[in-house]
Amino acid sequence: MEVLKLAHRMPRPVAYVLGGGGSWGALQLGMLQALARTDLVPDLVVGTSVGSLNGAMVAADPGLAVQRLEALWPTITRRKVFPGGILQSLNTLRVSKSWLFDNEPLTEYLTQELPATTFEELSLPFVAVATDFATGTVAELDSGDLRSALMASSAIPGIYPWVTRDGRRLVDGALVANVPIVVAMQRGAKSLVVLDCGLQGVEAGEAASLVEVLTQASSIYARQQIAADLERCAHLPTVWLSRSQLNTTSQLDFSQTTAMIGEGYTEAQQTLSRVAAVADIPAGLYGAPPTLTTHPEIHRLARTDP
Repeated sequence: MEVLKLAHRMPRPVAYVLGGGGSWGALQLGMLQALARTDLVPDLVVGTSVGSLNGAMVAADPGLAVQRLEALWPTITRRKVFPGGILQSLNTLRVSKSWLFDNEPLTEYLTQELPATTFEELSLPFVAVATDFATGTVAELDSGDLRSALMASSAIPGIYPWVTRDGRRLVDGALVANVPIVVAMQRGAKSLVVLDCGLQGVEAGEAASLVEVLTQASSIYARQQIAADLERCAHLPTVWLSRSQLNTTSQLDFSQTTAMIGEGYTEAQQTLSRVAAVADIPAGLYGAPPTLTTHPEIHRLARTDP
């Protein structure tokens, strides 16, 4: 397959920005497979929640990230993410008072393929985004122990325990920056490649269960957040990789991993091919985040057709 030529046309530094979304993070593996068929290599990686786990793999070794994630993702199951079932979780809640599941086993499992234990051992600069639970502000983790940073970035409040680092109580970064493009911009990125799981584009349906209600509430907030952040980053070329359809499965459902990897690859390949066909890549939005359908005001940023 022909290698798509993008590297010389995008201002550097180029940041890969990986958003959160639980099981939908499998889409990002497909996107990375498509990006591996271009000549584009990131200078900076920024990730939130599951995007921080995938992003850490990219930052550790961009050349081997896809191979390592291909070995990891098909083995992830809901039982491994939320071990023990409802009775154990209720027992945990009685003891902990504030969270249902211990995330130590999960993080140990998800980081088993990582060849680094600290940020300083990574090949590329990397930022794991979490939320300071006391102040509600963005916490940018970029040094020291890598594992605790990934635990903090993906510590869903009430589901997993918070993580204490540097005297701060940290939880999932999705609360404040689910797709942390502003963090990448503030870190000096001149071009953005976004690997979006689609939390802001979830299909509401009846929102009958607690998980569905919480997911829909998160998606409403995420849509507002993304629209505002795109406005702030309007001066940068932004290649947005996402699925074209709204998510209909739960972000806790890992039974669709293989299909999502394939879908992520196919749709990313199509978007990257359209970008490669553009004679010039000025500032603006390339690709079609689901936010375009709910926030028409950002249509003016679009440089390619959805």
